[in-house]
Amino acid sequence: MSRYFEPTPVESFGFKEVLYEKGDQIARITINRPEAYNAYSTPALEELATAFKDASFDDQVGVIVFTGAGDRSFCTGGDVKEYEEKYIATPRDYWKYMALFRAYIESIMNTGKPVVARLNGMAVGGGNESQLACDLTVVAQHAIIKQVGTHVGSVACGGSTQWLPLVVGDKRAREILMLNEPISAHKAVDWGLANWVVPSVRKGAEWIEEASPGEIKKAQKGQDGYSIDLSKLDEFVDETARKLLASFPECTRYTKQQVNYWKDQAWHSTVRHAQDWLSLHYTSWEPVEGMRAFVEKRAPRYDLLRGQAACGGSSETQWGAPLGECGTCGVNNLPALHKFCGSCGAQL
Repeated sequence: MSRYFEPTPVESFGFKEVLYEKGDQIARITINRPEAYNAYSTPALEELATAFKDASFDDQVGVIVFTGAGDRSFCTGGDVKEYEEKYIATPRDYWKYMALFRAYIESIMNTGKPVVARLNGMAVGGGNESQLACDLTVVAQHAIIKQVGTHVGSVACGGSTQWLPLVVGDKRAREILMLNEPISAHKAVDWGLANWVVPSVRKGAEWIEEASPGEIKKAQKGQDGYSIDLSKLDEFVDETARKLLASFPECTRYTKQQVNYWKDQAWHSTVRHAQDWLSLHYTSWEPVEGMRAFVEKRAPRYDLLRGQAACGGSSETQWGAPLGECGTCGVNNLPALHKFCGSCGAQL
C-alpha cells in the first residue's frame, strides 16, 4: 500500500551547501561551507530546513546528527560577508532572511526526533544558537563556543538571548552575551552548554586527554606532530545515536515536545519582535561599522560611536538625522551633517 509520506531519496534534493545522508535509522545533516567556517548563507538556510523536515517525516529515520564539514568549525552563524554585501543596503530583505532563519531553527525544534549536535569545531554566534536548538551536544575537545553579536553590530536574539538563561542561568548568560569571550569545551560542559567532551587532539599516536590551549593551536596548525582527529567524536556520536534508537519513537517524540515547553515559550514570545527589530536596526550605523570592520579585518570603532553620543551627536546614523534642508533648491530630509546638498550641490 502506498503512503502519502514516502521516504525521499537524498540525491533528489540537489543540495549545494548542505550534505545530507540517511542510513541505519540515522540522518546526518552537514553544513558544507568549510571555506566560510560553515557560516550559513541564505540558500543554506533553506536547504537545512528542507533536510530537517525530510528527516522528521521519514519513518526510517529515528535520530538526526547535525554537524559541520571539516575540523575547524561546526558553524559560525550567518555569513557576515553576505550581510555586508546584501542586507545593509536593503534592510527589508533582512526581515525576509530572518523568516528563513526562524524556519530553520524551528525545523530543528519541530522534528519530533532527537537531534544530536556534533561539534567538530567552533560554534560561534548563530552556530551556538543552532546547537542550543538541538537536544544533545557532543563537543570535540578543541572546539569553543562563543557569541559575537554586540561586537559586530547585532544582537544574538535568534536563540541565545532566549535560551542561554534557561541553559546556563541568568548571570552566565549575560557574561556570554555581553563579553563575547570564547568558552572552552570543558567549560561548556560544566556550564550545561554541552553534554560531553570527547578527545580530539593527538601527538603522533598518543591522544592528549587534557590538551592545553597551546597544544590545541599546534594541532590545528599541524605543528610538532600534533593533529586534530575526530574519530573518537564520531564513535561517541554514533554510540549516542544507538542509545537513542533503543527507545519507543512516540514516547521520545512527546518527551521532546514536553521538554521543549520553556524553549518554545521564550522563542515564540520574542523572535517575531527580534525579526522586526534586527531588520530596522540594519538602517543604523552600528551594523554597518561592525560588519565592514569584520570584512576589512580591522577593529570596529566602538569609541567613535560612543563619543558621538557623549557629545550630543548621532550614534545611530553616520551623517546625522535627516533634518537638513537646502535653501537653494528646497530639498529637505537631508542628513544633518552633510555640507552640500545631494540634489543640487549647493553648500548647506
